[in-house]
Formats: sequence, structure tokens, C-alpha cells
Amino acid sequence: MHSPQRQRRVLLSRPDGVNRAALLHALHRGDRRALARAITLVESSRPDHRDAAEKLIGAILPETGNTVRIGISGPPGAGKSTFIERFGLAGLALGRRIAVLAVDPASKRGGGAILGDKTRMADLARAPGAFIRPSSAGGSRGGIARRTREAILLCEAAKFDRILVETLGVGQAETAVAEVVDMFVLILPPAGGDELQGIKRGVIELADLVLVNKADGELTAVALRTVADYASAVGLIRPANLEWQVPVRAISALEGKGIREVWDDVDRFRTALELSGAWFRRRAEQGRTALWSEIGEALLDYFRASPGIPERLIAVEEEVMAGTRTPTAAVRELLKPFFRQADANPTPAPSLCGDPT
Repeated sequence: MHSPQRQRRVLLSRPDGVNRAALLHALHRGDRRALARAITLVESSRPDHRDAAEKLIGAILPETGNTVRIGISGPPGAGKSTFIERFGLAGLALGRRIAVLAVDPASKRGGGAILGDKTRMADLARAPGAFIRPSSAGGSRGGIARRTREAILLCEAAKFDRILVETLGVGQAETAVAEVVDMFVLILPPAGGDELQGIKRGVIELADLVLVNKADGELTAVALRTVADYASAVGLIRPANLEWQVPVRAISALEGKGIREVWDDVDRFRTALELSGAWFRRRAEQGRTALWSEIGEALLDYFRASPGIPERLIAVEEEVMAGTRTPTAAVRELLKPFFRQADANPTPAPSLCGDPT
């Protein structure tokens, strides 16, 4: 058995700082430090790290997939972190191994993030069978970080069988989380009237389970009314899966009421969708969505790094901001060199059967 210092030297023995064999071995043992290091690797933008990360993900791919991926969303103040801690601890008591990938909003000014989830889930963070990883959303849209998909695979390779993905908040642009998880859970506070209108229909349509939190003390009656209101709303929406009627439940993460029953909902949801084949279709769609998302991100990276673009982009941005040029005209000019290059090197037109449009 090597000492921690010896293991660290082994992991840093390659020129790029990554010994994939040692990292893979540590991941297979469920080593949480190795998992944290692997996620840091896939989140890195260094070219040598990206190459190492892609090879690492390729190596673990056959060992992934036999898990339940649960997205957890809700407006600020709904009690998502309190729920996740209670839910995670209840899962540990049932023999699950719980990984939490919590995406924090990045600062619009400095680009940083608070990343305080480990302090908000202190008991769960200390549990041997749990792993919590906060990540900054950076410039990503959709409520998840760009490498969340790869982080999920790494957690699965490290033998965590329930992956919880906590997202930024609730809104029209945050629904991408539903495309990377098997079950989408919406946490809501007790509310009524205009507050109910603030939760967009598009998010409700994505939910596989709706939980009204804070059903305790003086808010109990309000929470139960909110459950009735949302149950009526959900009943008017065509279900995404005919084999599953979306439950709406009152819970108290603070007091732990109704938390154990949520695990029963998760198990029932998986069983229902596996019997119909919908579970496996969802997984296939996750892969397809990830492919097109990565194509878009990679093309944008290529565009930004192309010769002459960074300098020209500054000038064009100033013109658009000053109102002297439309965004459409600016984009057309910026992309002209790429179109000319494509015209000079024609290739056979690809089949459009795999294009989601």
C-alpha cells in the first residue's frame, strides 16, 4: 500500500501531470480524491488536459450507465440544498452511494462562483458514501456546467449509483438539465397567486416529480394549498411519459418529512420506464443531445481561437453596441472567411438524418 505522498507522486509522474492508469485504478476503488482530481481534469481547458480527459472518459465509458441520474431544480429560496442533504442522507441509509454535482452561478463581472455547497450540506459532505462537487457554470447556458455530462460519467465509474445534479435556479433557459438526467425533480416553496405564475409552464412540463417544500409550522396549510394548485396544473399538461403520472407532494426538508417517500418515487419511476423501454430511449437521447451540444461548443471555441477573430471581434462588438451595425450583418462578416474556406474545399453533403432539426 503506497503512502498518500507516494500516490500523489505517481499521479503527477507524466509531463501533463496525469497518470491515467493510476487515476483509473483509484476511480475504480471509489477514491473520492481521485474523483475530484478527474473532474478537475475534464473541466480544464488546457489542450494537454483535454486530450488526457478525452482518453480517460473513453476508458471508463464501458463502466458507466447503470445508475439513476436525478436533476434537482427550483427557484432560489425553495430549499434545494437542505432537501439534497436530507435526501442524500436518506439514500445512504438505504445503501446508496450518493454523488452531488452542484452547479453554482458564475459572476457576470469576474466570472467566479461562490461554490459554497459543501458548507450548506456539511453532514452529507462528511459522509463516507457521499461525494459533493460544486462547479461554476461559467459562460454555459442551461443551468449546468459544460462538463457536467462528463462529471456524471466519472461519478458512475467511481461506483456512485445515484447522481444528483443541482442546478442554478428555475427559468426558461435552465431546462438543459432535463436533457442530461433520467428524472427531473422540481422543488418549490409554498406560494400562491402571482408567485405561481412565476414558475414557467415549460419547466413544469419537464418535471417528473414536483415537491412543495417547507410544509412545516405555519406554512403547512399554505404548502398543502400549493400542492393542490400544482396538482391541478399538472393534470392539464400532457404527460411526457404515458406510463407515469407526475406526483405532486408536500415535504419538509427541515424536519425530514416525506423525504424517504421520494426515494420510493424514484424507484417506481425507474421501474415504470424500464418496463416500457422509455428509460433506455431517454438514455439514448441524452447521448444524442450531448453530441450536438459539444458540436456547438467546439465550433464556438474554434471560431474564437481562429487567427484574426479576437481582434476583429472587439471592433465588431463595439459597432453593434453603438447601434451602427446589426448583429446579423456583423455575424455574416465575421463568418465570411469560414464560408470561403468551405467553398474552396468542398466535400460531399452529409446526410441530414441525424440532424435534430
